[in-house]
Amino acid sequence: MIRLYGKNQVVERLKAHPKTIKKIICNQSTDNRFIKKLAQQFNVPHLFLPDEEFMLLAKNVNNQGVIAETQDFLYNDLQNILQLPDEEKLTLIALSNITDPQNLGSILRTAACFSRFALIIPRHRSGSINETVLRVACGGENYIPVIQETNLIPAIKQAKDAGYWVAGTVVEEGEDITGFKFQFPLCLVIGSEDKGIRPGLIAHLDFKVTLPMPGARLSLNTAVATAIFCYEVARQRK
Repeated sequence: MIRLYGKNQVVERLKAHPKTIKKIICNQSTDNRFIKKLAQQFNVPHLFLPDEEFMLLAKNVNNQGVIAETQDFLYNDLQNILQLPDEEKLTLIALSNITDPQNLGSILRTAACFSRFALIIPRHRSGSINETVLRVACGGENYIPVIQETNLIPAIKQAKDAGYWVAGTVVEEGEDITGFKFQFPLCLVIGSEDKGIRPGLIAHLDFKVTLPMPGARLSLNTAVATAIFCYEVARQRK
């Protein structure tokens, strides 16, 4: 079971996948009439608890007076995504060495905002979709397929076999994205701020891209860099 905390998370899940919600618990001291209305509309069990009982359940997590108990997160199948018709192809974001749930949640939220993306995360040496990730994603998980693979290299090979171009994001010696034309369908490989992309993946890239940063020689947070790349990909994809 996974718990969702806060109105945005619960409302987005109710709108997108109400059947995944087992129960909604509200603090009776909080105005949750809209949550109650949606729960009734989708026939989702819901109840109201007094302050003391609710706070024991919330365990000091910021919750805005509402918690939803849901089924475990369901990952998508890579082949189902790769076999989408050409006009429905999604841009893949393969995450390498991303272990921080805050970054993973932010990336998920960004991808949802720009639309038509799917995330691929490895099973090992990577974060997985947990309650912290979902809190940061603020409902983004409802709109972006997430695929979990044992290893990214076979996943990237499958994407290439399906006609995808593979671009890796690097700090130096990559093509400047402000003048680079992406090829679609596209798989964008993004590494962590400290370790970058795993060396074994580099040989499978079709090209490397980088962000021009003429200012201080500092590194961008992975989630921030991903947001910029997603914007440029979405702009070119139109």
